[in-house]
Amino acid sequence: MDSLFRLEQTILARREADPDSSYVARLRAKGLGKMTQKFGEEAVETVIAALSEDKGALTGEAADLLFHLLVLLAERGVTLADVCAELDRREGVSGLDEKANRPK
Repeated sequence: MDSLFRLEQTILARREADPDSSYVARLRAKGLGKMTQKFGEEAVETVIAALSEDKGALTGEAADLLFHLLVLLAERGVTLADVCAELDRREGVSGLDEKANRPK
């Protein structure tokens, strides 16, 4: 988990960099639409890798997915700590109960 927090800090540090020298800055310069598109692409690639039963491919795609999720979260001002706090809040609650209690 420490690696995700380190990655989050790297992403935050690179958001204002020159888009010619930083992939994070390049994504940010292209806007939220591009960031969400990349996240969606990585989600689909992760699903495909999971279906292929290739553990290495799934591992790589999952890493890409987490990276793009952190980029998207940073853009929207949501921290990894925020997400972890939400997961902690849900701990011990049945997934079915939690989903049923969400606002409609």
